[in-house]
Amino acid sequence: MRRSQDQESIGDRLLRNPLDVIGEMHLQEREVCALLDRIAAAERADEEGLAQVLHFLRMDLPLHLQDEEKDLFPLLRRRCDPEEEIDKVIARLERNHQQSLLAAAGAIAILEQAQAASIPLREKDREQLTAFAAHARRHLIVENAIILPIARGSLTPDDLTTLGLRMRQRRGLDRPS
Repeated sequence: MRRSQDQESIGDRLLRNPLDVIGEMHLQEREVCALLDRIAAAERADEEGLAQVLHFLRMDLPLHLQDEEKDLFPLLRRRCDPEEEIDKVIARLERNHQQSLLAAAGAIAILEQAQAASIPLREKDREQLTAFAAHARRHLIVENAIILPIARGSLTPDDLTTLGLRMRQRRGLDRPS
């Protein structure tokens, strides 16, 4: 799931173009959705898949949502004209983020139980995991089709620098090694 991070550090990519990193996170989230679907359909959950999904839901997803809500969305609100109605789209996405965090907590609980007990998932747990994946995919469509293209056309080089630096700070990458 982390193919490009092997080639270049995330910190370097954030400094070059943070929107590309957000796009990579969206791709990673789609891959997690596919893993969730496979876990939900499997007789027994794959340990490696469980570990990847749990890491993403616990660590990467909360950081990514903060990147968007604390930095990207405010920048877009500043740069977009009112007739673009970006506020409506962003408000919808922020509501979806709250739903995603709640659903992620439920998915984490299900996956942790499956990991600890090594027993098959209950049908309602399978349904909850696939519903979470479907919700995430719908959310990503809006972000990839609307938010990222508008951001690429609206944000200034200074905005991108600020966004990248804030994302680095959030990940503790602004500290000397």
